Amino acid sequence: MAVAFTFPGQGSQAVGMGKDLADTFPEARKVFEEVDAALGEKLSKLIWEGPEETLTLTANAQPALMAVSLAAIRALESRGFSLKDKVAYVAGHSLGEYSALAAAGFVSVADAARLLRIRGNAMQAAVPAGEGAMAAIIGLEQADVEDACAEASQGSTCQIANDNGGGQLVISGARAAVELAAKLCTEKGAKRALMLQVSAPFHSALMKPAAEIMREALAGVTKHAPVVPVVSNVSVTPTNDPDEIARRLVEQVTGRVRWRETVEWFGANGVTTLYEIGAGKVLSGLARRINRDIATGAIGTAADVEVALAALA
Repeated sequence: MAVAFTFPGQGSQAVGMGKDLADTFPEARKVFEEVDAALGEKLSKLIWEGPEETLTLTANAQPALMAVSLAAIRALESRGFSLKDKVAYVAGHSLGEYSALAAAGFVSVADAARLLRIRGNAMQAAVPAGEGAMAAIIGLEQADVEDACAEASQGSTCQIANDNGGGQLVISGARAAVELAAKLCTEKGAKRALMLQVSAPFHSALMKPAAEIMREALAGVTKHAPVVPVVSNVSVTPTNDPDEIARRLVEQVTGRVRWRETVEWFGANGVTTLYEIGAGKVLSGLARRINRDIATGAIGTAADVEVALAALA
């Protein structure tokens, strides 16, 4: 039985997440303290008490979700669990890739928090508010979605940002182009084309200024070879090379999150069980739609930790 750990991205956040872990495991609480210290503010208070609209802001949600994921990892490790010995691969959805990398020792928790705060701010600042947009396209072939994006983006930007699997693709770019592409997708037979309530056109070419900021930020942190291979969002291949990982993280800002292919890659490379580490169960649901032969589990509460430890023993 080969196991992979996956780490959720933005949208999985909820007020109160991780509190149970922090109350039960001192090692989990220490993660939140490290993140608070790294950012110079009580992000933990916002995570546990809200308000939700402040937690949802990109610059807060990104380090917050990482903190919860790492708290779950530390809770497991406090009971003798070894990521290196028990897990074949790790991967994360967008910001979750940073959580996966921190779990595998590529960067410290403090540096991951600082990088994600920089990333969130940079992505928010890359495009003036209201000028970018994203839309979820449900039930349309990828080739048709790509055709719609190409038709809509004449002299503008519109591209597939996320291939989430289960017939769900997310497009991103300039607002007018995304709105037109969504309309074209409906005309081509999409079951739904839903404009998303997001603050910026993530994973599109419009994020290039943010990519340059992340290149500089990643150059300034201490990096180590991860103890478990990390499967990259943009390449869908595993690597332990720190310089290559940093390059892929820069590409990821403007590139496609290839999540369907990531889960398919796990299945083709012997993974039989995927655990989602941290808040929510979004990735578990996607995995079940992509490959029903892979078992799924979630580790986001103290009770989840106990169940997982028994299963992974």
